[in-house]
Order: sequence, then C-alpha cells, then structure tokens
Amino acid sequence: MSNPFRYFNSSPEVIRLVVMKYVRFPLSLRNVEDLLAERGIDVSHETVRFWWNRFGPMFAAEIRKRRVAHMRGYPQWRWHLDEVFVKVNGKLCYLWRAVDHEGEVLEAVVTARRDKVAALKLLKRIMKTYGGPRSIVTDGLRAYSAAMNEIGVAGERHEVGGRLNNRAENSHQPFRRRERAMQRFRCLKTLQKFSSVHAQVHNQFNQERHLVTRPVYKQRRSAALAEWRALAA
Repeated sequence: MSNPFRYFNSSPEVIRLVVMKYVRFPLSLRNVEDLLAERGIDVSHETVRFWWNRFGPMFAAEIRKRRVAHMRGYPQWRWHLDEVFVKVNGKLCYLWRAVDHEGEVLEAVVTARRDKVAALKLLKRIMKTYGGPRSIVTDGLRAYSAAMNEIGVAGERHEVGGRLNNRAENSHQPFRRRERAMQRFRCLKTLQKFSSVHAQVHNQFNQERHLVTRPVYKQRRSAALAEWRALAA
C-alpha cells in the first residue's frame, strides 16, 4: 500500500494533530492556525482545510475499524436512535444518529426526508456493521416502528419513551457546538462527511468516565495527554 503522506513536507504526526484538533474541538480554521503558530508550527488555514478533507475520512476509518472489531466481540445491549434538524443552504434536512448504551456513536446518516425509508437506511447500516441489539430505544416517531416491523425488530425489543432516549439526545450536543463554529454547512455531501468523521473522533476521546474508577480514569487521561504533547512537540 502506498504511503498517503508521501508528497507532503509535513510529518504524519503534525497532519494527524491538525486534523484531530480541528474535528475534535469547536474551532474555526483560523483558530487552528493561531494555535499551531503558538507552538511554532507554520500552517495556513487553507492547509488545515485541505488536510481535513483529505485525511479526515482516512483517520476516521482507522478508528472505526478498530472499534468495530472490538465491539463485535461483545453482545450489543441497547441502542438509542434519534434525529435532528440541520439547515443546509436554508433548507431543512435530517441527521439521524445511533448511539450505544455508553454514548458512543455507532452511525450518522444524513437524509432529505424524515420517513420510514430514512429510518430503514439507518437501521440496515448499523445492523450490517454491528449485528443486532437486545433492545432499541427511540422517540415517538412512527417511522421507527414502521422500519422495525419491516426488518422484524419490534415488540419487546423496541422501547419508546422521552427520558429513556436522553443518551441519544445528549449525543447531538458536541455536533451542535461544532456546527456553530463552522457557520453551518453548504451541501448534504459535506454534512454527511463531517458528521461521520466527527462521530468517530468523538468516540476516540470517549473515556467511559462513569464506568471506570477515578484512578484508572486519571491514568488513561494522563496517557492521552502525554500522547498529545508528544505529537505537538
């Protein structure tokens, strides 16, 4: 396999640092440029844009591959499905998101409509990748029930409730903050691309803080910070 960094003067570590910083935090392209200049790295905001478009999906695919291989070895307990409105050039479209019981994003799908076909598209994607869960939690949207009846996931495995789906509702907040920093999106393709990459990068930094003991969490956090300092040095 050819080296994707072959024709770039910057090191792969710097490129990965720039892409991860831009996707992970609600920063503009020029904010990333200023932060890198403070560390002695001379990179323009247009270079940040080019690197994110070129290497963002590749880094997200690496994270996704590792996590899928790990998650398929364990039974899926509960999934939470939800959708939000997103404006693209003044028109409303819908971002469908599926998260597991730990808050990790399984899949993000962008559609122009909010119907059974869109819900079925989301369900088929996540079930093809991760298998079937023990239960699925949604809100009261009828499109979910219709899609689950078609693929045979209904009855006791389908839970409907407002507060039961808080896990999915909260998963939209990091993306909303990122959306405001980017001053919205211009096309559906860009929205789909960024939402998929952002979901995987968010999973990478999900430390499962509510499950691990505090000393173990501190150890993991220290290791993550040390890795970031090594990349930025």
